[in-house]
Amino acid sequence: MKDFKELEVWVKAHQLTLAVYEATQTFPRYEFYGLTSQIRRSCASIPANIAEGCGRSGDAELARFLQIAMGSASELEYHILLARDLSLLNSLAYDHLASDVTVVKRMLASFIKKLKADY
Repeated sequence: MKDFKELEVWVKAHQLTLAVYEATQTFPRYEFYGLTSQIRRSCASIPANIAEGCGRSGDAELARFLQIAMGSASELEYHILLARDLSLLNSLAYDHLASDVTVVKRMLASFIKKLKADY
């Protein structure tokens, strides 16, 4: 069992989630149960799945939860693109979030690759 809070990828994913919550505060109220909720849930799912994987037994299970986190990161990537195209996110906010998502996805891919090499 690993302490998820010590993983750099979890720290980055958690910081991304905080940034997403801040960026979506300005979304219109009518989107609260729509895109706002979808963006927040997909983003929070990334560090949550990393944490859950760390609580499981063995590298194979951790890798499986990291794959789920990767799927959530891809979902988030689309949702923030949609938010930008709907003019809910300005280009600067989009660029920062998109860059952070890319970093997290690269870190997840690297971690998954390392884990799979070990089992």
